[in-house]
Amino acid sequence: MPPTGATQPTQAGGATAATGTTGAAEAGEPWSPDEFTARLRAVPAERYHDRHPFNVRMHEGALTPDELRRWILNRFHYQRHIPVKDALILAKFDDSALRRSWLRRIQDHDGTVEGEGGIERWMRLGEAAGIDRARLRSGAEVLPGVRLAVDGYVNFCRLRSPLEAVAASLTELAAPGMMSTRIAAFERHYRWIEADGLIYFRNRIGQGSRDGAEALELVLGWAGTRPEQEAAVAALAFKCEVLWSLLDAVEHAGNRA
Repeated sequence: MPPTGATQPTQAGGATAATGTTGAAEAGEPWSPDEFTARLRAVPAERYHDRHPFNVRMHEGALTPDELRRWILNRFHYQRHIPVKDALILAKFDDSALRRSWLRRIQDHDGTVEGEGGIERWMRLGEAAGIDRARLRSGAEVLPGVRLAVDGYVNFCRLRSPLEAVAASLTELAAPGMMSTRIAAFERHYRWIEADGLIYFRNRIGQGSRDGAEALELVLGWAGTRPEQEAAVAALAFKCEVLWSLLDAVEHAGNRA
């Protein structure tokens, strides 16, 4: 059963079109667990940002140092908000065991002590690419489109049901494969970036696999009706759009330069 508060709110948090629920869907029978899983997995398979032209060029080795630095600077704005959105999700849970489990995601990015965690490792990536930590932290170079995309995702997690907020995190299902591709691309094409800078990508392979499996189990258990299943699929599609929009902003800034 969904946790307390898992009904769909009337406010969409910037994602009104992402509910995907129609009168026909409301009248439909729930998908079987296998079909529901297949529909969820199909979303990142078709819409994950590994297909975005900017990521394609990155993995082909076609980015200039300036383009790569622009991406690192702007993606950091997303990275530093990951524990924020996870704290908002955690606050929706009424089960202490589930809160303890989800807390691990915050610790993965913030660390348990200073100098640890994914945010620290992303700053090491920035340093390896020649970006000063103060420059990265300042956020002065974050593009408006990136801010809008990240704000939209954080607000989605703040305003939507636990089911939808957790379902949006299922992009983790596709992340490990992209991290492996990215590591190989950096080692082959961007050797000017020090090897220590790739630690973030290496760690996310295992973390992403674990987090994706955990979130999928929750979504399958909570979405007992067809409208809830539709809402979960739509939430995942919305998250894919957030990541795609972020890269749109980064790429278009290069076109204007």
